[in-house]
Amino acid sequence: MWIFGRKGPSGFSACSTAEEVTQGIDATGLTAIVTGATSGIGTETTRVLALRGVHVIMAVRDLEKGKKIKENLLKAIILNAKIDCMELDLSSMESIRKFSSEYNSAGHPLNLLINNAGVMIPPFTLSLDKIELQFAVNHLGHFLLTNLLLENMKNTAQKSKKEGRIVNVASAAHDFAYAEGIRFDKINDKESYNRLHAYGQSKLANILHTNELAKCLKEEGVDVTANSVHPGPIATNIMRYHSILHGIVNWIGRYVLKNIAQGAATTCYVALHPQVKGVSGEYFSDNNIATTTTSPAKDSELAKKLWEFSLNLTNSK
Repeated sequence: MWIFGRKGPSGFSACSTAEEVTQGIDATGLTAIVTGATSGIGTETTRVLALRGVHVIMAVRDLEKGKKIKENLLKAIILNAKIDCMELDLSSMESIRKFSSEYNSAGHPLNLLINNAGVMIPPFTLSLDKIELQFAVNHLGHFLLTNLLLENMKNTAQKSKKEGRIVNVASAAHDFAYAEGIRFDKINDKESYNRLHAYGQSKLANILHTNELAKCLKEEGVDVTANSVHPGPIATNIMRYHSILHGIVNWIGRYVLKNIAQGAATTCYVALHPQVKGVSGEYFSDNNIATTTTSPAKDSELAKKLWEFSLNLTNSK
């Protein structure tokens, strides 16, 4: 459990939990999609949003596992929580399109989109669409998903008169991206692949995507915001691809890392708290607006180039 950190302007700190930052908030009537909801902060985010009255759709790769976790969450929450599961594989654009089409066709509203799922430092692997896995899942899959659900979010915001919020779970690991930031010409270069730099690249892409999306939403004048969050150092199974690091984290994590409840706090804060109303294009850490330390994360031209690059990749598949 993380025990360090002063309270910021929000009144919360790195020690705050997801329940604490949403205490007293009644989110009844809101509908959210949470990707990567079968483990770690995704499961805790689902639990706390449902606890506050949100109808949560768990977007999961393993539907059977998702259903079991759903049942466990429903048993644990005393209130009449609403949680459903839908199948989504972010490494497959076909799956993303199928999920989005089924969701939109069913007439479901959408107030909150929590782009949480991710893979971390695997050996070089290609997605089902033949794109390096970390870039494909962490950034490109969420980019496509967001675009396909965006009209739904805009319409929901207009009809419900409630602000729509998109939360992209990034990481301070964006500091460790390749020197050039996004390697547009070497996304699939196996020879020069470095698993940590590739992870950093995908997290940098999350922030750049958020910044450009927020800019577009503001220009349209719609009541939908987009922000990115750094959950903090947490011991979860996202490091399962690196056995040594995973072992070290599990060993020392209970003493020096955030627990899951603290790790999910910033996501839940940005998704639900009234303090964040109207705030868009920001990067949050420890339940407060933070500043990124790398210049590429603030590069508007790089963000625009990534947007066009991502559009071309998703439109060609």
